[in-house]
Amino acid sequence: MSANLYTIQDLLIGKIYRSNSIVGEIVEAQPHPKSVYYSNATPYLVRVRGEGANYQFRTIAVKDNE
Repeated sequence: MSANLYTIQDLLIGKIYRSNSIVGEIVEAQPHPKSVYYSNATPYLVRVRGEGANYQFRTIAVKDNE
């Protein structure tokens, strides 16, 4: 029996991102290239496709397993 192997990036892509300034689909995700610290979480840089194919980047934090 084999198991499917997923990465955080795979699981983020296709999800809906909502904030006060944009609502859209996450089309790209990668570990954040800069040193950003969140307590008990890993930062990711995501590209969000909003209305009218308007792309914006956002930083999100994914909670680490404890």
